Amino acid sequence: MKARTTYDNILRISDDPDVNDVIRFLRAREIVHYQRFGELLCRTQDRLNEKNFFAYNPAFDKKQG
Repeated sequence: MKARTTYDNILRISDDPDVNDVIRFLRAREIVHYQRFGELLCRTQDRLNEKNFFAYNPAFDKKQG
């Protein structure tokens, strides 16, 4: 999110419409990348918690029944 803050700061001081268009595009792309990374992280954590994923599942080492 540092990049997004940087883009916001540049937009505050820039008065060039061409530069502003590029910065807005980069800011939007940064936001989408951040969201997709978050989604991927959630999916990965869900997969690591599956019973069949024993190599990384801490519950696998617990004594079974």
